[in-house]
Amino acid sequence: MDRSSRPCLLRASFCALALGLVLLGGCTGSGTDDTPSPSEQTTASSEPTTPDPPPEVDTERVLADIGHLAETIGPRHGTSEAYAEAAAWVEGRLTGLGYEVTRQQVDAPAGITWGVDVPAGDSPNVIATRPGAPATDPHVVVGAHLDTIPVAPGAEDNASGVAVMLELARIVAESEVPVRFVAFGAEEPRGPGDSLHHFGSQQYVAALADDERTAITAMVALDRVGVPGPEVPICSGDSPNGTTAVRDQLATIATAGGVPHTVCGGNTTSDHWSFDKAGIPAARLGSIPYAGYHSPQDTVGVVDPAQTGRVATIARGWLLENSASP
Repeated sequence: MDRSSRPCLLRASFCALALGLVLLGGCTGSGTDDTPSPSEQTTASSEPTTPDPPPEVDTERVLADIGHLAETIGPRHGTSEAYAEAAAWVEGRLTGLGYEVTRQQVDAPAGITWGVDVPAGDSPNVIATRPGAPATDPHVVVGAHLDTIPVAPGAEDNASGVAVMLELARIVAESEVPVRFVAFGAEEPRGPGDSLHHFGSQQYVAALADDERTAITAMVALDRVGVPGPEVPICSGDSPNGTTAVRDQLATIATAGGVPHTVCGGNTTSDHWSFDKAGIPAARLGSIPYAGYHSPQDTVGVVDPAQTGRVATIARGWLLENSASP
């Protein structure tokens, strides 16, 4: 062999020996490299992670929100400056939770609300949607009317319903529950008869396109959910279709959770009725009689935190059950 060829041969032999040692170390795992093999990396990354459970109901938060609406803002009939203040506050709360919030104009006529003249005007619905969720995707609606009669601070009717709605929005804000939350305007009557009642929800339903209407699989109205009582009323409306499916589903969840409740039909005095009339399955939580109804005595002292907690617990269970298949 030519002397000049030896360095090349030695280098080639050394490289081959080094490669063999690397391969041998990789096969036996006796090397100092602790990097997992590709198969180990795939196995580790494919292990499922358990998501954190949704928060539980915070009744202290609910009571604080009732106090803000009833005491800080006070009486707020649908076309008043106080109503506009309440709508802005609710909008801010829902936006802060990460929802896309819009307003829908609600034309409320002049009329008489519980003996008091009220002017015509806009009483907007405040609508919270999961970011990027089209109105044509299947979803449920949870609503509560934001207005009061002119003389009532409206702690029970209906700051209690709005506060529970806000708590539900907080609970499911990080989940995949397909839901829209709506604070309805001008629910209180401005004259006799069904056509002069529930303006916010009536106009919400009337504005729905056909594919938006069919996308709503169920609706629950939270109205007067704070009066102390042994049980939670769960009621359906009285439409020709006689929709009771949502009521029965809520009752099943209440039973499973050990929450005392009663069921009723023929309830047409809240916003669920606007949906029920349109053939959208709907139900109402709440409505226990009390002495301060529609009066200046509807103050925070009327509200029982335990009762609002029971209602919120039922609604929470219902929302989470609808997270998989609305």
